[in-house]
Amino acid sequence: MIKLTRLNDTKLYINPHQMEFMESTPDTIIKMLSERKIIVKESCEEVLDLIIKYRKKIGLIGNDTTV
Repeated sequence: MIKLTRLNDTKLYINPHQMEFMESTPDTIIKMLSERKIIVKESCEEVLDLIIKYRKKIGLIGNDTTV
């Protein structure tokens, strides 16, 4: 799970494997496979960095940054 921040400063954890897509409008909107949309303070680039760190931690990718 990755830890993100909603616009009202509350924290939430999401499973990045359940993300369908993410866009910047300029807020970062994440659409989950369940059709739920989540708006977070982190930029798309920050979310991607968190996903890469998470995937490395659980051993899904090696030491490179390719996904």
